[in-house]
Amino acid sequence: MNPLRTLCVLACLVAATLASPNNGNQQQQQQRRSNSLNNYEDPSNWVSPNQIEQLPMLKDVTLRRLEEMTVDEGGSMLSKLYHLSQFNRVFKPDYVPEASKIKGYIVGPRGQKTEFNLNTFVQTVKRQPNFGDDEVTIFIQGLPQTWGQVNKANRKLVQAYEQRYNLQPYPGQNDSDEQKSSSEEQQQQRRKQNQEQDDTTTGDLVVIKLGDQIEDFEQFATLNVERIGEIIGDRLVQLTNEVNVPQEIIHLIGQGPAAHVAGIAGRQYTRLTGHKLRRITGLDASKLFAEPDNKLSGLARGDADFVDAIHTSAYGMGTQERLADVDFYPNGPSEGVPGAENVVEASLRATRYFAESVRPGNERNFPAVAASSYKEYKQNNGYGKRAYMGIATSYDIRGDYMLQVNSKAPFGRNTPAQTQSGYHSVHEAWRQQQQQDKKNLA
Repeated sequence: MNPLRTLCVLACLVAATLASPNNGNQQQQQQRRSNSLNNYEDPSNWVSPNQIEQLPMLKDVTLRRLEEMTVDEGGSMLSKLYHLSQFNRVFKPDYVPEASKIKGYIVGPRGQKTEFNLNTFVQTVKRQPNFGDDEVTIFIQGLPQTWGQVNKANRKLVQAYEQRYNLQPYPGQNDSDEQKSSSEEQQQQRRKQNQEQDDTTTGDLVVIKLGDQIEDFEQFATLNVERIGEIIGDRLVQLTNEVNVPQEIIHLIGQGPAAHVAGIAGRQYTRLTGHKLRRITGLDASKLFAEPDNKLSGLARGDADFVDAIHTSAYGMGTQERLADVDFYPNGPSEGVPGAENVVEASLRATRYFAESVRPGNERNFPAVAASSYKEYKQNNGYGKRAYMGIATSYDIRGDYMLQVNSKAPFGRNTPAQTQSGYHSVHEAWRQQQQQDKKNLA
């Protein structure tokens, strides 16, 4: 018998004696599907002893198995496993892959890749000409590249930055599927916005393939994000001290469990230097199944000057918890998002959405408004304080934001913002006036 089940059956039996008999799974299901950020799930509603017996062994939970389930089935199973993991802290954060085995690469000016392992990261950077002259983006992958859906999502993000940093022509040949999905009007608008973009935009892209060291769900659940985050944070301090890369130009992006790693790395950097990184972005930050005792862990506001998070599988592989200065919930907090057939695909949509926003001309494809639930968002017809999810998120935005997305690429609905006296409307009006003045002078 699964020892996790044995321990948790006893815990649930105790919880059940304290609960009202009419408050069980029906209330849990209503709470989980309310699309609200104000839920509070009583421990007695988590799971019944009978359901525990039906749960699979941890070694049997794989990405393939999750992909074979519907979004609801996968979300339900992961939610039960998560709540069981919280009884007596069953899972311990004891999986720490060796730094020498964590690989990565730096994307060069013609798209070439210079590989490194985490131990040699700074030494490799020193050999790169002009590294850190402009912004530095570090993408920490959180799922194994060997899996098709993961590989595609990560490739899209890398290609988007290659285009943004002028490391390859725009648009890329590999993006024909997305371009074909666009309407003629959207394509014209993107071409116009791309022409307006400053051609001198440059930057350095670093990819850390942490996800390749996560081979099964047990490693996913027991990953020691604190230790890995501290190791990466130490490398970032070296980057500043030895390569003169200032914290003001560093943007960390973490995927799934790596979102928490990015948060810890930012915290470690501040602890050692007294300064904060410019920005940290969490792409569907995962649930923390294993946390250190008596210590807050994972991504949190304050880990950088600005922290933003995109939640696309809040009740699936991700977490519904507020983590950042601004948290975005496409179509509200739920197991998945439109078009995603399982929780793995749903989790990776956060990466796809961010990648779409990175491409030149797409920066404002994802307008969102402040709301504490999807119901509130729908009742207000999408009106309210406006923010843009993705690369163009304004650093002065705070709170919970929701939006609607398309089921296929392009995912952003690109809805024009309503007239308002806020930052974005004033800035856009000023920009349009500047452009008009230039045309008149010409």
